[in-house]
Amino acid sequence: MMEVFTKWYRRYLQEEESILLLLLLLVGTVLLVTIGDILAPVLAAIVLAYLVQGVANVLQRSGLPQWLGFTLAFIIFIGAFFGVILGLLPLVWRQLVGLAGEVPRMLEQGRQLLAVLPTQYPDLFSQQQLNQVVAAAQVEVAGFGQRLVTRTLAGIPGFLTVTVYLVLIPIMVFFLLKDRQLISDWLTSFLPSRRPLLTRIWAEMNVQFSNYARGKMVEIIIVGAVSYVAFTWLGLNYAALLALLVGLSVIIPYIGAFLITIPILMVAFFQWGISGEFYVVMVVYIAIQILDGNMLVPLLFSEAVNLHPIAIIIAVLFFGGIWGLWGVFFAIPLATLIKAVINAWPTREVEPEVIEGD
Repeated sequence: MMEVFTKWYRRYLQEEESILLLLLLLVGTVLLVTIGDILAPVLAAIVLAYLVQGVANVLQRSGLPQWLGFTLAFIIFIGAFFGVILGLLPLVWRQLVGLAGEVPRMLEQGRQLLAVLPTQYPDLFSQQQLNQVVAAAQVEVAGFGQRLVTRTLAGIPGFLTVTVYLVLIPIMVFFLLKDRQLISDWLTSFLPSRRPLLTRIWAEMNVQFSNYARGKMVEIIIVGAVSYVAFTWLGLNYAALLALLVGLSVIIPYIGAFLITIPILMVAFFQWGISGEFYVVMVVYIAIQILDGNMLVPLLFSEAVNLHPIAIIIAVLFFGGIWGLWGVFFAIPLATLIKAVINAWPTREVEPEVIEGD
């Protein structure tokens, strides 16, 4: 066993910089697991800084001075940030409250639909089983309402924290952009002066993460806006809420599109039943998903690191499990980081042992 470990050490950890990189990864993992929620606003500000820097770069390439491009990009960011907070979120909240008020009616409609099952399929369903299902559903809805009220009252301190974050995040974005070189120099001052491995990984991650963050934000806006226009045109209830969910679902490839199909299907079904309008909504939604996956994603992420679908699903499950919603959001960037580290990790060929007599 010791011989196997020695060979592994000589192959992967012989370089001094490999030890440093391993320590940085371990420290980062510990921080993520222990105080990830505290660091989440900082990481969110870093993502937003990448987005604003992308807008500033476009403005500078159009001929504007650097300071003017930065100023206009930050003004656009502030307008969009508070536009979403003060404009979109209240509309979505009102529709969410309206949907919650519709749940009892939906349950009653569902009970009426289930009531015909014992008559049509007496061998598979009995009236007693149907009553048990309906009673369990009513208990779950009542319990959900109580938990919602309890969490709302208990979440007042959390609401105040979110309010503070809404002020701190734009400030952090401003200073991350204004003093990015100063911050970068300060962080690198703790590292060895000669660091080719870390420099190579950082260069790759900087490009890939910026492409991912900017491309994903554009994808969210386009998919959400197209979904809102389509749902509104079709007359689907809660169009803003469902469109926001469709836009956010692109953050989680494969899984998000499947999960968001359920509320869209339920809202359309309880609004129109199995009718032509129901099928039209589903066809339009499927068309949006197909166009997103086959046209928009290849166009926006042509330069991004390709990750296998299995790797994406494992990353979502792993980071979501240890970090919750933030882990789901940052799953692909973190998986890209891991892939960049694996690709750049230095290895030494271990000379085979010479066997006497050969």
